Amino acid sequence: MALPDSGISAEEIPFPEIIELNVGGQVYITRYSTLTSVPDSLLWEMFTQKSAKGLARDTKGRFFVDRDGFLFRYILDYMRDQQLVLPDHFPERGRLQREAEFFNLPELVRLLAPKISKQNSLGDEGCPSDTEDSSPGTDTSRNLGSLGAAAAACASLVPGAMDGKRSGFITIGYRGSYTLGRDSHTDAKFRRVARIMVCGKTSLAKEVFGETLNESRDPDRPPERYTSRYYLKFTFLEQAFDKLADAGFHMVACNSTGTCAFAHEQTDDKIWTSYTEYVFYQIKRTMKEATVGGDARTVIRHHADRLTKQRWKSELNTREFIRYFQGNDL
Repeated sequence: MALPDSGISAEEIPFPEIIELNVGGQVYITRYSTLTSVPDSLLWEMFTQKSAKGLARDTKGRFFVDRDGFLFRYILDYMRDQQLVLPDHFPERGRLQREAEFFNLPELVRLLAPKISKQNSLGDEGCPSDTEDSSPGTDTSRNLGSLGAAAAACASLVPGAMDGKRSGFITIGYRGSYTLGRDSHTDAKFRRVARIMVCGKTSLAKEVFGETLNESRDPDRPPERYTSRYYLKFTFLEQAFDKLADAGFHMVACNSTGTCAFAHEQTDDKIWTSYTEYVFYQIKRTMKEATVGGDARTVIRHHADRLTKQRWKSELNTREFIRYFQGNDL
């Protein structure tokens, strides 16, 4: 029996309703209508003006696009409803804007552009009190209670003030084992650490441990995501502590399982094992610790106390504070 004629030839529908894409190694499955929802965009042109045979494919037959696979998820989200929704503190707006330009999405470029221009102009803007200070007779006083805000706003005036460190938690864990000879007649072997695991935000872990961080178990994790699959290339627990301390971390919690024992298969020795985790936290710093041997809050508190003792109780000009902060008598 012949099928009824729909009146549409195969050439008029060159693509299936559900389309698989390989974008930079990331696989996406979406509707044909989503990819063609923005007229004159690159994807609209690919899937309306060309045939399926004319597009590049990977080894599994999926349509291949040689772009950033991670950022494409935001491109695809935008094409679904023409709205831009990004995570808080999204760090790659510039790259996403470039992807939007490549895919010829002018409205998405417009939505991203204001934030980009504002961020780029931050380095060019001076201290908020610059204009006021340049006018003679203008009172630019600040209350002592806002010294922290004044110092942060004018931190660029202090050489090397910006520390550039992120705040956040890092958890390191390890399974330690100890061997005890038969009837305790032999000396116990000291702690053996097979591997030190690292959990936390990807970018923060890389910042602290650098080349000593093994990423082979989770190689493509985006920088703003979290992971529990990293581990260190060394097995010295104290070395990990040193690196965390150098990066400004402080231990805030720890926990451990009880020890459990099992006999070695080939000897009578007992092996005791336990699992331990340490939680470290880093407070974001905007001033060099070397100034007064503490973080930015310590710096501000230190100078606020000194200024209070000198009876500067009511008001303090922002510029005067910075000049005082830069003085030799710290």
